[in-house]
Amino acid sequence: MSGPAWSRDGPQTNLPRVTLTAGMHLIQAQVATTPEQRSVGLMFRQDMPANEGMVFVFEEPAGQCFWMKNTLLPLTAAFVADDGTIVNLADMKPQTEDSHCSAKPVRYVLEMNQGWFAKRGLKAGAKLSGPLFEPRR
Repeated sequence: MSGPAWSRDGPQTNLPRVTLTAGMHLIQAQVATTPEQRSVGLMFRQDMPANEGMVFVFEEPAGQCFWMKNTLLPLTAAFVADDGTIVNLADMKPQTEDSHCSAKPVRYVLEMNQGWFAKRGLKAGAKLSGPLFEPRR
């Protein structure tokens, strides 16, 4: 293989995974932790199972903004505080460069198929659980 792995024109589907919960709902999330993984995100994906998503993990809480260039699926981004609380949600249209930003500094952003949160009645203030949101010792 030549060149960086992330320079391909295909989806990244081999990232580590984590199981998160939103109430009784399970989420199987790929975990994007490096700048390269985060920049590719869910680009080029043709489809995504109903309870699957991608969680973007940043080093420090900050204002996070996402766009959908080269992303084929309509997604909803949940901007998530360190304790797992959803700060705000943003529906994002495929293949646009509109910026969707967190309402306050966050370390986590969870992207799911558009409508996933709404269908389950999950709004800002709802709490996600999982290993990412457990207090660091």
